[in-house]
Amino acid sequence: MFDKSTWIKLPRNVLQGHGVLDDLSAAVDELYLSGDPFLVTSPSPDRIAGDRVREQFDGISSVSLDRASFESVERVVDAAREADAGYLIALGGGKPIDVAKMASDRLDCGFISVPTAASHDGIVSGRSSIPEGDTRHSVAADPPLAVVADTELLAEAPWELTTAGCADIISNYTAVKDWELAHRLKNVEYSEYAGALSQMTAEMLVGSADSIKPGLEESAWIVTKALVSSGVAMSIAGSSRPASGAEHLFSHQLDRIAPGRALHGHQVGVGSIMTEYFHSGARGEWTDIRDALSTMGAPTTADELGIDGETIIEALTTAHEIRDRYTILGNGVSEEAAIEAATITGVI
Repeated sequence: MFDKSTWIKLPRNVLQGHGVLDDLSAAVDELYLSGDPFLVTSPSPDRIAGDRVREQFDGISSVSLDRASFESVERVVDAAREADAGYLIALGGGKPIDVAKMASDRLDCGFISVPTAASHDGIVSGRSSIPEGDTRHSVAADPPLAVVADTELLAEAPWELTTAGCADIISNYTAVKDWELAHRLKNVEYSEYAGALSQMTAEMLVGSADSIKPGLEESAWIVTKALVSSGVAMSIAGSSRPASGAEHLFSHQLDRIAPGRALHGHQVGVGSIMTEYFHSGARGEWTDIRDALSTMGAPTTADELGIDGETIIEALTTAHEIRDRYTILGNGVSEEAAIEAATITGVI
């Protein structure tokens, strides 16, 4: 008898479109939350849209963060408790959303995600990414109760942040392949639905590459829809597997040995080109990944990342050490194999 149960936590509402930031309070009302909101943001998003949020809520307290860290999480927890907040609103990019996500888990309250940049799928996923020293921790938490994504606002974000979000989604191609491989070889639990949804988001962006251009609100709509779908896939899977494979291990290792050189999404995009080569060889889909990234203006080479070739090879040959997650990298690839993959794909 099949008696296995699965608890899937998803956002209750996703509000996306032109000018929807001004409908934030209405979206919150539909959630029937108790208590007062507490705003978590950072300097740039606060300057751009903070007042538009505050004018919708009487006497809302707030905190502005300079960086994402466990110390920042504690700061938000303490400030929200002092304000007797009932729920959090995270306005911004990765820093406020990741911090608010962890803080809301500590406070045992919900949070609403209000992204100002389409730079990563953390805007809707149930995981936070918090740096500490030369290590980045991926921490499980509940996804937002609602996502309010104003495409007008997102279209005005720096273009490099949008291309980073695109690259993060396109890397789902190799993440799903790694997940399937781990299922076959290591009996890792696999969700057909989550895998198919994640792959679909990657295919959607590759197929729409020609339409994703700076300043176009339609581009922000496409990218945000893909980010939401990717986050939902992770919630269905109960892990980051649908969107995190060898390409993410490669990026995390770059963060250790060459911190601050490039955006996370750009690093995983380049990593996906090489790991797809490992999966499928010279005739594989790595050219589709590379061409889509290039069309959008995302980096496809070490030079474009601002990282030298030797560091790329070091990261690729040691990425398997990052965490106990089986991928195409197995127990490590040789330096010769890494050089071949990076050279044939044009990364170095």
